[in-house]
Amino acid sequence: MQAFLSSSIPATSYPRSSSFLPQPPPQAPARLALPSSAPSRAAAVARRDRCVAASASSSPAATAAAMEVPATMKAWAYDAYGDASVLKLVEAAAVPAVGEDQVLVRVVAAALNPVDAKRRAGKFQATDSPLPTVPGYDVAGVVVKVGGQVEGLKEGDEVYGMISEKPLEGPKQSGSLAEYTAVEEKLLARKPKGIDFVQAAGLPVAILTASQGLEKAGMAAGKSVLVLGGAGGVGSLAIQLAKQVYGASKVAATASTKKIELLKRLGADVAIDYTKENFDELPDKYDVVFDAVGQGDKAVKVVKEGGSVVVLTGAVTPPGFRFVVTSNGSTLEELNPYLESGKVKPLVDPQGPFPFSKVVEAFSYLETGRATGKVVISPIP
Repeated sequence: MQAFLSSSIPATSYPRSSSFLPQPPPQAPARLALPSSAPSRAAAVARRDRCVAASASSSPAATAAAMEVPATMKAWAYDAYGDASVLKLVEAAAVPAVGEDQVLVRVVAAALNPVDAKRRAGKFQATDSPLPTVPGYDVAGVVVKVGGQVEGLKEGDEVYGMISEKPLEGPKQSGSLAEYTAVEEKLLARKPKGIDFVQAAGLPVAILTASQGLEKAGMAAGKSVLVLGGAGGVGSLAIQLAKQVYGASKVAATASTKKIELLKRLGADVAIDYTKENFDELPDKYDVVFDAVGQGDKAVKVVKEGGSVVVLTGAVTPPGFRFVVTSNGSTLEELNPYLESGKVKPLVDPQGPFPFSKVVEAFSYLETGRATGKVVISPIP
């Protein structure tokens, strides 16, 4: 913990947990304005009824490149595992040091994932980074500093990515729910043109999971796929990638009654209302079943002989296999043309984006399991 305090979160106030961090320095750092492209609450309201849409591209970030990086920042953190109430707002956490192969990103938007909640609950303690932790894997923002070995990115570049290469094996102690985060260059990609920071922040974990999962399952042109949980962050992208990138002959997906039309807009040929039909009792079989909701025991009943069942959560029943995503900026770059053309569209939950002050509420909402698409935090702070 001492190493982390000296390099990542130094002197600051930490309400109701005085043992976590000492008092702040006498002079508070100057506040930095967000890039002019940061989404406003008015824009958030405008997006409320537009679950699947690509917005106009953000304005250039030249001013962001010129911003002076302060010594401290605002960040959310926890020093004990538990429910969302363990999260506390740190007013003067240290801005992370930048490694030779890293860049420092001024965070404009960050997104929450189920893995964030499970990590906070202590389900991965054996391989987790030491406490205290600033959570967050998904990020979209502006590069404000580069390490000596960085070659492909420069100050002012608008980027997005998943900041820890492996989410369960030694993830970063200082994540994306902060004003700044340090990330290896290889894990980032340039933000796709034509989508804003909020939409970009919701993509990395979900689109990498969908893409890599389909690839490992042997998805290819002419094959059929069933996506369980098609209205979620990962499932919504699995539908679109299967159709637009892999050339699936048939895409089926499950969702609740009110989200059936959304599945069709995403490109599903067959939309199954799980409140009215049991997908495992229907006659159709599929080459690939993508299980994003933990129904592996039922999923194996609808896969064709020789087919594959990708399981993201819950028990695994043969021939199903467990899959955990790996961060890769190159994969994001390869997918950027599909996002820029509008063939694949980000899906942000209409309740958001949540402001930085409402991170606890955002986590609580995520953990209801009722989100449509991604739960995003913006603006930051």
